[in-house]
Amino acid sequence: MSAQSPNAALYDTIGFVHLHVHSSFSLLEGALPIDRLAKLAKADAMPALALSDTNNLFGALEFSEKLTESGIQPIIGLQMSVDFADQQVLPGRPNAGREARGNLVLLAMNALGYHNLMRLTSAAFMETQASDEPHISLDRLRKGSDGLIALTGGPDGPINRPLVAGQADLAVKRLLALQAIFAGRLYVELQRHGEAAELASEAQLLSLAYARGLPLVASNEPVFAAKDDHEAHDALIAIAEGRVVSDDERRKVNREHGFKTRAEMQKLFKDLPEALHNTVEIAMRCSYRPKVLKTPILPRYTAGEDEAEVLKRQAHAGLSERFQQHGPTSGMTEQDYCDRLDFELSVIAGMNFPGYFLIVADFIGWAKNEGIPVGPGRGSGAGSLVAYALKITDLDPLRFNLLFERFLNPDRVSMPDFDIDFCQDRRGEVISYVQRRYGHDRVAQIITFGSLQARGVMRDVGRVLEMPYGQVDKLTKLVPQNPANPVTLEKAIAEEARLRDAAIEDPTVGRMLEIAKKLEGLYRHASTHAAGIVISDRPLEEMVPLYRDPKSDMPVTQFNMKWVEKAGLVKFDFLGLKTLSVLEMAVKLLAKRAISIDLLKIPLDDAKTYAMLSRAETIGVFQLESGGMRRALADMKPDRFEDIIALVALYRPGPMANIPVYCDCKHK
Repeated sequence: MSAQSPNAALYDTIGFVHLHVHSSFSLLEGALPIDRLAKLAKADAMPALALSDTNNLFGALEFSEKLTESGIQPIIGLQMSVDFADQQVLPGRPNAGREARGNLVLLAMNALGYHNLMRLTSAAFMETQASDEPHISLDRLRKGSDGLIALTGGPDGPINRPLVAGQADLAVKRLLALQAIFAGRLYVELQRHGEAAELASEAQLLSLAYARGLPLVASNEPVFAAKDDHEAHDALIAIAEGRVVSDDERRKVNREHGFKTRAEMQKLFKDLPEALHNTVEIAMRCSYRPKVLKTPILPRYTAGEDEAEVLKRQAHAGLSERFQQHGPTSGMTEQDYCDRLDFELSVIAGMNFPGYFLIVADFIGWAKNEGIPVGPGRGSGAGSLVAYALKITDLDPLRFNLLFERFLNPDRVSMPDFDIDFCQDRRGEVISYVQRRYGHDRVAQIITFGSLQARGVMRDVGRVLEMPYGQVDKLTKLVPQNPANPVTLEKAIAEEARLRDAAIEDPTVGRMLEIAKKLEGLYRHASTHAAGIVISDRPLEEMVPLYRDPKSDMPVTQFNMKWVEKAGLVKFDFLGLKTLSVLEMAVKLLAKRAISIDLLKIPLDDAKTYAMLSRAETIGVFQLESGGMRRALADMKPDRFEDIIALVALYRPGPMANIPVYCDCKHK
């Protein structure tokens, strides 16, 4: 692009747009949470900002939404490792093949480009051996290049690397290949952090770009916010590589990799205004962002038949079976049940959730037919009579006066969410059934991200600073341990004088704590949600990018639980419960003694059981085995199931003070 372009004045006004940015989703590489990126961009009045995390789109939807909320145009991209397969692997050089790889920045121009990004990053994880780093082949890139703009990637790019190594011919060969793939959409990327590799290759990059008629583009590749954050980021790299900060042989980046303002970038590249202008041009060429889908997408349970009618038919048939087995509860008639059932069905149909109930009932029914223990139901879903009729739950909600509105409420539209317990040993069989039923490419687990918590980050930073283990261990134990409500390091220091005193007495401790505070909360690793499964009506990579957990061959969504639902997918909870496995084993052992037990028919009015509970003999009984709960049981002396319900409800901070009042009332 020429500086005499009709848009030159606009380009000068905007000045620069960041196109190569790593958030904290570049795990243990980027130290910029998306919220922080949005604030930095807004503070500099940036009109647009691109996200280009390493090989992934973990933060794409979150970035899209939060940047838009800040009035900034989000540009979705990633830094992709591409294998050109042009380096011979020789004996004694097992990593030589990896020298054929380089990082490109790929930015989505339109919807097709974004969908190609999802396919490419999915392939990088799903088609790469677990022992290798995620990457794609040049051929895979060629097939998925439509709708994408490519930047040559800077010092770690496939052009710069051979230039620095004195392999100019190889650099030209690769550039020609990329130019053929991205006709009119390839930019030669220049970075100026003052690093040797940049200085050694810039003149050659300029010559190649001008000789081939390719536009230049300036980038900064920030991985932390400001120069003051460099020391903390350097420790982060050492943590990632299992090295120590003093190791001169490890990978490092300098202070210039902070998030520069537009003015700083304009000053840095004032001799190449075209490289600055082209950042704005690229932003103007990128006109797409992924959006939150308000209507959830479910697979079709039936082919053509109205799902609401199918649900109604199955629910009424199931309720009839329940009547035959148990009859209506005391004080209720069958008509009371039918009226409640029809009310729930009307709400479910009105909220377009019949398919959800049918899908859940289907895999639970399959599990029960296969002899796989399934929990009786818990959570607000137990308040649904439809769920009881479909055998999703085994609790009669009218018997216990449970409210359906806590589960589904038209005035507060949200997805229904059954917490379903399966025998821990056989949970995988149910998931395999769902994969067969709906398609292996349409079922996936959900990703989660482990973060650097207060105690953990202190240990990590202490290690890379080579502090004595005993000293660090003693300091970390001064931070309160509360998994349900983690205490931040800043709060722990404010409330614990011994931490403050240690920082004053020993500068190394003070340094460790300052670094740890800056790194706290950053993502450390990716893993999978313990229970969450998504099921789609189409191949998942058309809706979300995919990741593969090295411990499993099953696909995993790259979006976490919050954002995968905002992408339109519905989460189903397949919980593995050890208690169900224990109960199943107990039933089998009793059967060997000719004692037959049906767990669903155990009476709730057994006097001997309540006598045992009143003696607080509840070690191993779920929710009733803690010391405080056993004392409360001894005081209450429960003699009916409602007493247990009340005690479990009361035994929590606040309401707990009313337990003696309840006991006094019970015993008059």
